[in-house]
Order: sequence, then C-alpha cells, then structure tokens
Amino acid sequence: MRKVNTLVIGSGAAGLAAALNLSRHGVRDVLLLSEGLHSGTSINTGSDKQTYYKLGIYGNEPDSPGLLAQTLFDGGSVHGDIALIESALSVRCFMNLVNLGVPFPHDEFGQYIGYKTDHDPKRRATSCGPYTSKEMCLALIDAVKRAGVEIAEKRTVGELICCDRKICGAVALNSETHELETILADNTVFAVGGPGGLYQQSVYPCGHTGAIGLALEKGALAQNLPESQFGMASIKFRWNVSGTYMQVLPRFVSCEADGSDEREFLRDYYKDDTGRMNSMVFLKGYQWPFDVRKALEGSSMIDMLVHQETAVRKRRVFLDFRSNPEGLDFSALSAEAYTYLERSGALFGTPFERLQKMNPGAISLYKDHNIDLENEMLEIAVCAQHNNGGLAGNIWYESPTVANIFPIGEVNGSHGVTRPGGSALNAGQVGAFRAAEFIANCRQDEQIDIGKAEAEAEKVKAHLKKFLSGSRDVHADRRELQQRMTLFAGHLRNADKIVSALDDAEKLYSAIEAGGYPARYDAQALVNRQLAFAHMAYLSAILFQIRSGTGSRGSAAVLDKNGEIVAENCDFRNQVLETRFADGAFQHRWVPCRPIPETDGWFENIWADYRTKNVYRKNQEF
Repeated sequence: MRKVNTLVIGSGAAGLAAALNLSRHGVRDVLLLSEGLHSGTSINTGSDKQTYYKLGIYGNEPDSPGLLAQTLFDGGSVHGDIALIESALSVRCFMNLVNLGVPFPHDEFGQYIGYKTDHDPKRRATSCGPYTSKEMCLALIDAVKRAGVEIAEKRTVGELICCDRKICGAVALNSETHELETILADNTVFAVGGPGGLYQQSVYPCGHTGAIGLALEKGALAQNLPESQFGMASIKFRWNVSGTYMQVLPRFVSCEADGSDEREFLRDYYKDDTGRMNSMVFLKGYQWPFDVRKALEGSSMIDMLVHQETAVRKRRVFLDFRSNPEGLDFSALSAEAYTYLERSGALFGTPFERLQKMNPGAISLYKDHNIDLENEMLEIAVCAQHNNGGLAGNIWYESPTVANIFPIGEVNGSHGVTRPGGSALNAGQVGAFRAAEFIANCRQDEQIDIGKAEAEAEKVKAHLKKFLSGSRDVHADRRELQQRMTLFAGHLRNADKIVSALDDAEKLYSAIEAGGYPARYDAQALVNRQLAFAHMAYLSAILFQIRSGTGSRGSAAVLDKNGEIVAENCDFRNQVLETRFADGAFQHRWVPCRPIPETDGWFENIWADYRTKNVYRKNQEF
C-alpha cells in the first residue's frame, strides 16, 4: 500500500499529457499507472491520414474560439461550456505538441496548414500522417520520462477505491508478480480510453479493452453512452479503411466462410448502375464513419451492405485491390470522384496501381503487418471505432457525482451525436491540461480520509482475491458479451431485441460476480468483470434512448419491427442523455444542453480572478 497526491490511470495521449502537465505545474507526487506504454489505442491506431482538429490558424480565413465552439456544439447533445473550453485551449495544446517535436506540417512562413475534415465548415484539421496519435505518444513519453514522472507498467486496475462519494485511488494487479497492489490517491486522473473490449467487430487494437466500467460501478455520471461511431475496417490487422483505400475504388467481394462462391455483392443493390456504385465507394473515403443520414441514398449504404453480408448472411467480405470492379468506367463516376482521380493522375490501372500512385504509404502500412495488398485480398467488417459518449466532467473535467476523479480522453463523453473528425485528439489534450491545472492550483493538499481509504482498500482486495479463485471460462464470457454488443448495440439497433440482450447481460454479470475466474487468468478476469458491468450500462442506455423516441441518429440506425429505419426526432439534439448507477440500478434522464457561455469579459476583472485563483472556483459543478 502506498499513497500519492495524483494517480494517473492510463498512458495514452491523454494520460501522458496529464502526467506531463501535472509535473509542469509543480505537482511532484504523481504516479502513472499503465498496462504498458506501448499497449493503448493512441499509440497503436491511425487511419489513412489521422487527423488532429483545432482552431484554424492558417492564412486569411477568420476563426475564433466562439466559432469553433459553435461547430462542436452543432454536433448535437453537446454542452456549450465544454465545447468552448475545447476550442479555447486547442491552439495551446496543439502548440505544446509541436514544441515537443510532433511533426505537424507548416509552410515556409511558419503557418500550420489545415484542411477540411468531416462535419468541419473550415480548414481546421491537420495531420502528420497515418500515425499522428502514435507520434504524439512517442513525443509525450519522452517528455514524461525527462520530467521524472514515476511510471508503473504491467498494471491492470481491478477496482477503484471509493469512500464518502470520493475516489481515493485504486487496487491494481501487478502482472509480473501477480499480486494486488493498493495505491491511495488524493486525485485520480482517469485516462483509460474508449470501450475497446466491448465489441466483437472492433477496430480498437487487440490489447486495448478500456475500463469505463470501473468508474460506472462507483456511480460516476456518464453521458451519451449510446453515441458510438462505426465504420469499415480490416480485421486481420485492425485499421480503418478510409481515405485513399476507398478513393482508389477497390472491388468489394464476399464469399462463404471456406472461401467459395466469390462474388461482387454490391451489384445486388446497385443493379446496372455501376457508376453510382463506384461513386459511393469513393465517397466512403471522405465519409468513413457510418452516418444514418447517408444510409439509404448515400455512401453509408456501403456499410449496410457489408453488414448484411457478414452479420446476416454469415459470409466474409474483402477489399480486392488486385483488379478493378467489373465494368469500371471512369467516365461514369460522379464529377467529384472523377475530378479527384484526374487531378491525382490516377485515371488508370488497377486499384493497387492507383493506390501506389496516390498513397504508397498506405501499401507499406499493411505490408508492415504481413498483408500484401498487391497479391491478397483484405478482409473487412463494420467495426466499432470510437465512443462519442463516456463519463461526464465539469469544466475542470472532474466527475460531478463522484469527487476526486477526472475522466479525460475518450473515456470522457464530451462529444455528442456527431463531431468533426480528429476532434477527439484535441479533446484529450485539453482535458489533460484542464485537470492538471485544477489539481495543481486547488488539490495539492490532503483530500481523503486515509483511515477510511485503507479500510475500504482491504475490503476491495479481499473481494478481488475471492473473485480470482473461481472457475468460469474467461474466454467464453468475453466472446458472449462482445457478440452481444456487436449484434444488438452496433450501428443497427432494434428495441425489442435489446430488451432480451439487456436481460442476458445482467445474467452474465451476476454469474461472473458469483462464479469468478481461475487465478491464472487474473488480468483478463479483472477486465471481464468491468466489461460485463459496462456492457449492461451501454445496453440499458441504448434501450432508454430508443424508448425515448430519439429515432436514428449519428452512427446508429434504429429499426422498427419491419426492419425500416426510424426517422430522427431532432428535438433530442438539444438534450444530453445522462446515465448513473445508483441504488443498485441504472438511472437515465435527459437534461438540456448547457449553452455556449457569453464571454464579453472585462480585462481587469478577469485578471483579478486569475491572480487570486478565483477562476478555479467558478462553475465547478453542473
């Protein structure tokens, strides 16, 4: 058992940034707890051109924190004050990464160039290639180590310690010694990433499972849990097949599980209109996430047809870059697709040859993972990619229902129904900065009752030791919950089916708690426990949302009894869905979106608040 001022759980881009900012702000007693510095989502994922979204700072196009906040707010079900914070601090956090050596491109005048991403009215996005978040992590790891922050790897948190509605640290498993360790903390920065282990079809890296269930179990408020993003990704090596992978117009092929009966299945829907079919495939490069607004007449029909082949017909689906779709006619493409390929000098050859011309790095990326696009097809599915919802935080990113815990990064549900591509990377950096700034200025003194915390920690350890002496099959239980989430909580949802899915989820969690797992599966056993709890929360929130009458929105299509897509009730875009576990049950409610604050401030007054630290005492609670 040990005690620190601040425990940071998670070592992705957000957790690393929090640890670095805590050190810079003078908080010395910090411990960074990690399953592995190279194991999380941030350092193991990317896309064709992974985006970092920020305030526009290039050329003559005007932008401001208020304008960017409005864009984030317009995504629906977003609190305006959080949108303004993520806007106002975006340049500071971006420039911090630049100063750490992340190679974002600038021109000869020092201007950082931007481009438009999805749901973005201005050129605010930037990138340093397919591994942007990896570059961020590598730079942050070096900086954290130089700052002398203590890092403990190979740790899996089994349970948070909670006393008097305060988080007082955590009990973690040391995967090397197989012992349970207690870390008491005055503050806990919770940077555990998204719910990567919840879905069978997932583009989250295999090693990343998330840990939101740990906080949900203790009553931490969540918001917008149903708002996940889904899109097509390769499954042998998990990677989004966005951008150039779609723009080069690969063949979409399905076959039986044994590889027989190969056919181009998109033609069943598009009949003889191959020009429209190929134009929709092209658009998936720009419009990669499944979007219910584009499901019937737009590019997201491609996702629907892939899902039909894999989930309903139980066939396998591949992208084939070796040869063109049958009857490909460049002149039959939409003007947008034709012009793009023409200007790229790619109106020729096979999809592979076009990919080689437009983005050779996209080929080498797969080759680095033993997939040769020139000679083999790429298996894909519609996969869970990001959770726009998550835990709630106030303007300093502290949970409003359980004190002393600061959810940041993807586990913080600051996004709403839709969001500009790349805004998640910015949100994680901003949350890290805000939490560290607040802790440094307001929470460096003793925050917890050590005696109570120690007693609660002993209870937790005793419970976990008993749990790790059970007999259930850890792999079978993981498969069950992941299959349930993919079938019933993916991009196609049906209320009647979710009722029985939720009932089965509750039965599984009860069985896991009662039965436990053998000690030899200790780390995976602890992960199963919180995943089982989390998948109950998600299914419960999704069912409540559908029954509320939201209809289809974002990346989730709600189906009626006839399998038809239910139209969206846009009134719910002005509300946020809150979820909390209390009194032994999940409780849900809709609350109005807080507006974007009016900030016509007076310098002398703001300066006085800043000098006296009164700024940190404002708007701490919801």
